[in-house]
Amino acid sequence: MRKTSKDKGARKASQRGPSQRQLRAGELVRRGLAEIIARGTIQDPDLIERAITISEVRMSPDMRHATCYVAPLGGSLTGGDTEKIVAALTRVKSYLRGQLAHEVTFKYMPDLAFAADTSFDRAEAVDRLLHSPKVAQDLGPEDGEEDD
Repeated sequence: MRKTSKDKGARKASQRGPSQRQLRAGELVRRGLAEIIARGTIQDPDLIERAITISEVRMSPDMRHATCYVAPLGGSLTGGDTEKIVAALTRVKSYLRGQLAHEVTFKYMPDLAFAADTSFDRAEAVDRLLHSPKVAQDLGPEDGEEDD
């Protein structure tokens, strides 16, 4: 079977990453959800008096699904705290979706899915690794520093 130029274009588009439209829509959803959560109108016991950050929202290419990456504000992601937050947001996702319809205007309101954002933990692990004595000895003194 011979591949057409249309097949090649579709493959390249999927390898490029999200489109500008997906990025803009994801940012609109992120801002809207942040405002809804900040209002404090959610009545779930695991979310009351909780500071939550929504670090990123990734939209599917058809704009019908949004994956929202969440983390407790100022807290580590290790432990059950983040799992409780993700479970609580999943329980109230229909309420959030309804409130989001008042915040943003889309042809179809995306279905929301929540996931723990582990990027902060990964960045912390890389930072610890770079500042470890074993790595520091391999790097040697930085430019401009003099040995005493």
